Amino acid sequence: MPQLADAGSARLALIAGNGMIPRQIADVLVTSGRDFQIVAIKGEADEETRRKAHAELGWSEIGRLHAFLKRTQCKEVLFIGGVTKRPDLLPFLTDFSTLKRLPAIIRALSSGGDDSLLTKVIRLFENEGFRVVGIKDVAPQLLASSGVLGRAKPSKADWHDLELALRATEKLGELDIGQAAVAVGGRVIALEGAEGTDAMLQRCAELKSSGRVSARGRKGVLVKTAKPNQDLRVDLPTVGPKTIELALAAGLSGIAVEAEGALIADKAGTLQKADAAGLFVVGVDRARMSDGPADE
Repeated sequence: MPQLADAGSARLALIAGNGMIPRQIADVLVTSGRDFQIVAIKGEADEETRRKAHAELGWSEIGRLHAFLKRTQCKEVLFIGGVTKRPDLLPFLTDFSTLKRLPAIIRALSSGGDDSLLTKVIRLFENEGFRVVGIKDVAPQLLASSGVLGRAKPSKADWHDLELALRATEKLGELDIGQAAVAVGGRVIALEGAEGTDAMLQRCAELKSSGRVSARGRKGVLVKTAKPNQDLRVDLPTVGPKTIELALAAGLSGIAVEAEGALIADKAGTLQKADAAGLFVVGVDRARMSDGPADE
């Protein structure tokens, strides 16, 4: 395998998917004086990210992406932002430099869940001599910290639901299915699948409106965590202002994310929205869960 660059010592390529997180990362990199290039993923990155990007390439142009990284002397790579769908294999045939890598690409894309796929994508880049880094390496301040993050605090009942949903996410993660679960009134009512967290929360709102789940008062907790043994360089669980809105629409009391293992998009705006609605946001340290719930 080619020699990998040392962390933080070389130009970084920011491979940007959808959402606002890529722009937040770029702002942190500018402030820190880090030398970097933005590569927007075609069909995923939003308009503002595309305007700032130095290149816009699709997943079917992996060969061209590697050529761009070599040409711009990027030694480190950060994958950040959402990706809504797996790449279609057919367009890979139009790029010769991608075509010669096709056997490895097919192995990466044709089997396994999302976590398995991302791990294989990392390996593809590492085999080309790039060092794949994570948020913790370049912008750790964007990760959720441990403890209550806003003004509202979980009750003992909330804490019980939180623990239950946390156990559910662990089981989900073991099967590489999803990263989130919702528990209300001592029972798990929703598990995240391929539809994503937003659609799951909309499902929770429908369950309440249909009477399948008690609609009296706000109760219940959304928990989002990284999967067990997940490579934390990619696909970190993320919450943001829209998550707050959907949790409120679902009648939940709060949200818990894994401390140091989850991102909060627009952290100030997200916590401000949660505080205004009286919805708690906490960072959960798995190792300290046995410390017990907050007081009523």
